[in-house]
Formats: sequence, structure tokens, C-alpha cells
Amino acid sequence: MPLSDHLYEPLPAFRPSAEFSLGVEEELHLVAPTTLAPDLRTDALLPGEWPAGQAKGEICDGVVEFVTPISAHAGEAVTRLGAMRAEAVSRGAGLLGAGAHPDARFGDVRHRPGRRYQQIGDTMRGVMRQTPHCGVHVHVGMPDPETLIRACNGMRKWMPLLQALGANSPFWYGQDSGLASARSVICNAFPRSGIPRRFADYADFAAVVQDLQHVGDCPDYSLIWWDVRPHPRLGTLEIRALDAQASLDDLAALVALAHGLAVHEATTVDSGPHLATEALRAMSFGATRDGLDANVPVDGKLVPVRHAAILALTLVGHEAVTLGCWDELMHIHRLVERGNGAARQRRAAAGSGMPGVLAMLARETTAKAEPTGGEPSRRRFRTPPRSRRADGISAAAVG
Repeated sequence: MPLSDHLYEPLPAFRPSAEFSLGVEEELHLVAPTTLAPDLRTDALLPGEWPAGQAKGEICDGVVEFVTPISAHAGEAVTRLGAMRAEAVSRGAGLLGAGAHPDARFGDVRHRPGRRYQQIGDTMRGVMRQTPHCGVHVHVGMPDPETLIRACNGMRKWMPLLQALGANSPFWYGQDSGLASARSVICNAFPRSGIPRRFADYADFAAVVQDLQHVGDCPDYSLIWWDVRPHPRLGTLEIRALDAQASLDDLAALVALAHGLAVHEATTVDSGPHLATEALRAMSFGATRDGLDANVPVDGKLVPVRHAAILALTLVGHEAVTLGCWDELMHIHRLVERGNGAARQRRAAAGSGMPGVLAMLARETTAKAEPTGGEPSRRRFRTPPRSRRADGISAAAVG
């Protein structure tokens, strides 16, 4: 029996996607090129043709989202994102790749118009009016619903590692938050967020969606903001745990790792043992707090992030070769050695204060250098022609 009479959209039929195809969405802060202060002019930037993908707005003005079409591998996807960054700069925009703008004022938020955004603002209230936040969403194509659920269940345990490696928001409101990823903490204040529980099968997932819709405030399943979620309308598993990145090399490495882990979990029978959702969420907070100094789960044991990263690289090495992203994946070594975005922001602050943090982020975000990996190579997975889509992953705005 429904818990309420709220209207909602039924869960759409699963739409098979190109098997293990890749699409990436990145959100970036718009800033004034001279002062690097937030620049609330998203709608002025968007019109016209964009090379290599789509540019969209988000609920908060001052954020731009770049969306790739289906890409062969991480290097190709991130090269496309780099081209869209360059186009934005050519239009006079300043860009900052970080989970949160380090020096934005609390509550300095303006929501863009639209029915979806109005509903989010009305139901989330002050939670959505703290500060704009930016993340990276990695979509991996799945051939059928049960493979999708197997991959989703398997990826749950990797969320703390991805959060720790991708943490890039230590500052909020001009102060050190004491966290590696303030964005993750903001996002975990949302309803329908965090690491989801395991699902018995696709029907179990569909039943959870229906229950959430009956409760209210969730007329469409895309208003479920888990760190990893099935996306049946696109036929993908969506990994949402990463902060926005300034460095394209870091971005390519993290996308390659997420892609390889998702393929590994989709093609592996997970015999357990399975960590409780409550334990995973606790470790997720530790990862967003401590970043590269956290302990994260691997094979049911807590290990330091730097060790866990090497174990993950070993685990997905075969997938990386098959997917054509070996070079990008190997950049994880450099990320661990030189520090993730959070560590580099703090080093910049120690040397030059907040102006140094902003200058470093702006410089890295708009750097001309392409990510490592060279020219795109041919995908090595065979894809049924009927399941390939040229319109990318952006057919439905997912927020």
C-alpha cells in the first residue's frame, strides 16, 4: 500500500547500453578570471555549439557541467572534457576544479529556474543553500539489469577508496574544514544519499525506488543521490563519489580506476564476506575526512589508502589493458606520490594563503596540457550495433 498519494514517475524500463562503455560528467565552478571569486553567470556561458560534448547548467548558478558522449576510454573522455574547458576559457570564463569553492561565503547561492530545481530547493531548503558543490560522475554502460546490480553491489566497497583519492575540497567559507572533502559531507546531508545497501536483484532495487517515491519528495528516481546508483534510463552504473578535479591527469586517472573497478565487479561473482552498510558509511566518512591518510576496506580488511590504491591497480590491470586506459590508470601512482587535490590545496595555503590556493586551482584547471594516454584507441569490447548511442549519456538531466 502506498505511504502517500504523491505523484511520481514509474521506474523506466532498463535500456541496455553499450557494454562497459564510458561517459563522464564533470561540474566546475565559474569564477571571475581576475579575482577568482564565484561568478554567477552560468546561463550567459551556455548558448552556442560546444566541441566534443555538451555544456549544461546545474541547480546552483555559477556551476557549469560538461558532459561527454560515449567514449572509448578514460583518455578520450578526459580529452573531450579538456576541449570543453578550453572552449569555456575562450568565451571569457574562469574555471575552478574543486569540490567546493575554497573562499565562497556561506549562503552565497542563487538557484537557477526550472521545475526540477524549484522542487529540489523547496524540499531541501537550507541544505541546498549552503554553497555550490561540484563533483565528477562516471557512467559505465551495462548490458542487462542483473549485471548492473552485480556491479553496483560490488562497487559499494570501493567508494571509500575513490573518495579518499579524489578528495579535493579541504576548504570551505575561507577556512580549513579539517576534512579532505567538504563536498562529500555536504552531499551526505542530502536525503537519499551515501552508500546504498546491497540489492538482492534488480526487482529489489526497483522496490526500494518505489518505496522512496511513495514517501514523497522523490517523484523521479534520478532524485536518489547515492554515491553509486543504477541509472536504468541510460543503461549505466553511475559512480558519483569523486570531487571535481583541477588536474586533467588526476581526472583521467580517477576515471580510469572507477571504470576498471566497475568492469571488474560486473564480471566477477562476489562471494563475500560483505561489509555492513553502516560500516561502509563509517569508513566513507573517514575517507572524506582524512583523504590519503585514511584507512579503507580491501578484501574485508582496513588498509592505508596508499596501499589500497596499489592493490586496486593490481586487481584491475587486465581490465585497464582491455579498456585501453593503462597509461591513465598508472597516473594513480603519481597522484598518491604528489598528493591528491586536497593535499595540494593545503600545501598552496601553507605557502601563499588563500590567494595561493585559488591561483593553483585556476592554473591546473585551465592548463593546456592534455592528459596522459595519447590518441584514442579502438575499443576492444564488441558492442551490438543496436545498443550503441551517439547522443552520449546526457539524454536525461540527472542532477
